[in-house]
Amino acid sequence: MNKIWVTKQVNETIPDSLHPNPHIAKLLRQRGVRTPEEAERFFHPSLDHLYDPFMMKDMDKAVERIKRAVADKEKICVYGDYDVDGITAVALVYSFLEKIMQDPEDLGFFVPDRYLDGYGLSKRGIDYAYENQVSLMIVLDCGIKANKEVLYAKEKGIDVIVCDHHLAEGEIPQAYAVLDPKREDCAYPCKELSGCGVGFKLVCAYCLQNGMSLRQYAYPLLDLTAMSIASDIVPILGENRVLSYYGLILLNTMPRPGVKMLLQYANIHPYNPLKNRHRPAPMAKGCQKPRFFDREITNNDLVFSLGPRLNAAGRVQDGKNAVRLLLCKDFASAEEMARLINENNATRKDLDHQATEEALELIKDHPEAASTIVFRDSWNQGIIGIVASRLIETYYRPTIVFTTTANGDKNMLVGSARSVKNFNIYDAISACGDLLEHYGGHKYAAGLTIKLENLEKFKAAFEKTVRESFNSEESQQEIEIDEELLFEDITAELVATLKEFAPFGPLNPNPLFMSTHIKDAGDTKHVGSGKKHLKLSLFQTKSRSYSINGIAFQQGEALAEIKKGRSFDICYHLEENTFNGNTAIQLNVKDIHFPDK
Repeated sequence: MNKIWVTKQVNETIPDSLHPNPHIAKLLRQRGVRTPEEAERFFHPSLDHLYDPFMMKDMDKAVERIKRAVADKEKICVYGDYDVDGITAVALVYSFLEKIMQDPEDLGFFVPDRYLDGYGLSKRGIDYAYENQVSLMIVLDCGIKANKEVLYAKEKGIDVIVCDHHLAEGEIPQAYAVLDPKREDCAYPCKELSGCGVGFKLVCAYCLQNGMSLRQYAYPLLDLTAMSIASDIVPILGENRVLSYYGLILLNTMPRPGVKMLLQYANIHPYNPLKNRHRPAPMAKGCQKPRFFDREITNNDLVFSLGPRLNAAGRVQDGKNAVRLLLCKDFASAEEMARLINENNATRKDLDHQATEEALELIKDHPEAASTIVFRDSWNQGIIGIVASRLIETYYRPTIVFTTTANGDKNMLVGSARSVKNFNIYDAISACGDLLEHYGGHKYAAGLTIKLENLEKFKAAFEKTVRESFNSEESQQEIEIDEELLFEDITAELVATLKEFAPFGPLNPNPLFMSTHIKDAGDTKHVGSGKKHLKLSLFQTKSRSYSINGIAFQQGEALAEIKKGRSFDICYHLEENTFNGNTAIQLNVKDIHFPDK
């Protein structure tokens, strides 16, 4: 698939005082940094930069209710969604309450079943709480739209504290307290907290109100907060950047048993603690970012290795197992639970791969369609969203994947929709809503249910809607370039400073550079099985610099043109590559363009 390169623009003069390197100054300005003081906060995140949690609407009420429940020995149930954000949120709040409650038997948790309950606060979860004499439910990463369910809980004599980060889109539930920075009447400055982030702020508020040490009770939970921020794709700027930064320090220095075991299954090996027992605690003042693993754990590891494994528990078996893993206190029990969840992930991969191959076979004869809609009753409901995203990698167009519902009703289908840039798939689905039983979602992702008898009508109506409203020029995937560099601009100092932009994520991506007039320096060759990848040796005809090595994954087909001596353009991340004890700058090339082709 040909990709369009779009260079980000800064439509204002960047002051020289922002940073002495103009390339770094431009990157800072693209991320909303305007002054040297803001640049200092960006490069040196501090826990002192976190906002007062009592700025969040209803925080005082939530803390008061939990304090009363603890004092009166009430039973509390921590409830959260089955994705990584919900799982980490449950583990975080449960871990805190476990330390302050007098009797552990008064504390429990509930994660809904993806197939039995669906998303959000469920009647079955409330019934579970009622049957276990629970009088307070703390609902995390969901609940802001659960008006009926909250009223049902009240009828059962259960108070509900909602900790959510989604838009209400209507009346706020009549819960005891509703914590959500996106509430219209909430003045909390950081509107883009994860669900687990809201739970972390609740813990901080409880500590501050009751004279408890944040360093002892709250900050050790930052690893869970960082995992949620990475996996839920929230912007990593401002307060989220601080939470992510310190959470990653904790993950790199003192990983909890469950995380450590799961990382080992992902072939990311932790350090030998016997060699590092005298290192400072990760939250100690002035502590530097250590590297105790064979390489530093990054947000990429959380997004692509840890997150999918935790998600797989709820997709294949039971999301509660992921919470149990995060709560493990010893390595023996953690190893057993991590093995189970890794097996869930392997099953998920097999289901995902098989369904994707089958779906590609179904649509190969329709390359000119404006949309993709596929259905097979054998596909697992838990992976159809992943399959929809995979199909877009091959056919970049609005996509919906259907299968039969998990309850066995062959006449009722459930679908997962994914969109492409600049196309509102929710609006397109709404336009065909008369053919659907239910639907919901947002611009780029949605879920829907439909009767089998209406599927062909819906496919025709949706294709017509997309074709009439989708500009064909938008059907090509875009790559956003931060800055153009000459090879002579690429120095060790530049690469070292770029590393300080981490952690990377939405609104703070790993900087992507472009260089033009590139040629083979003579040693470019295929690497890896099947000649899929390239090891590059490059020079720039318009630069005074020496040649630079690079790696280009999944671009082996470009070798023939490169070896013809043709000039080409590249876009890439800058990184360091260590081999045999020697470290050198390397270009991680994401795309190659031959301008005259």
